[in-house]
Amino acid sequence: MAEAGLKAEFIGGFRVTSPEAITIVEKTLTDILNPGLVDMLREFGGKAVGVPGTDVFIGERIKGINDDGEHVDIGRVGQVVGSQKEQMLEALNANIVPVISPLASELGTGKPLNVNADLAAAALAKDLRAAKLIYLSDVPGLMQEPSKPETLIPSINTERAAALIADGTISGGMIPKINSALDALNNGVDKVHFIDGRQAHSLLLEIFTNSGIGTEITK
Repeated sequence: MAEAGLKAEFIGGFRVTSPEAITIVEKTLTDILNPGLVDMLREFGGKAVGVPGTDVFIGERIKGINDDGEHVDIGRVGQVVGSQKEQMLEALNANIVPVISPLASELGTGKPLNVNADLAAAALAKDLRAAKLIYLSDVPGLMQEPSKPETLIPSINTERAAALIADGTISGGMIPKINSALDALNNGVDKVHFIDGRQAHSLLLEIFTNSGIGTEITK
């Protein structure tokens, strides 16, 4: 984006995506990040295949909400309204990890839409009725005081999580992430986990220890 002279702008946790920006987003995700993740999985002995999000997700454009609570145009940004799971299920049935980019094909036009990766993951988890939806990021999990890791909340239910959004404890880019988690839990997913992907073996430590290392959200 910077090399193309395009300024990054976020509204309500969503990246404003102009027609020029979506070209860069699609190329970066499809030609660089997705193949890079596939190669990394293969280097560690796994089996993986890249699947363009536009082959999986069907989306509709959405508006963002600015600081004044107004709905504003944020360009080619969408939400998932359906999914085509054939390629993904074919990979899963062959014990291959499908790596899916967070892009959707716009309903009616087929043009690409930039989709928040958390919302895309939650939509797919919902469709699959997954036992677990796990978010790996660069924070330990949900914290009572976002700047203090020692205030990590190990376990929370959907009602309490919604209350933390209402009182401002959860804010900014975390809001769509948490809302997507709550939506998944209310639509067939059993548990959601937020963990720090920078910590070695974080996935194993969260799932296979009694205390875990991140935040677990249950219904």
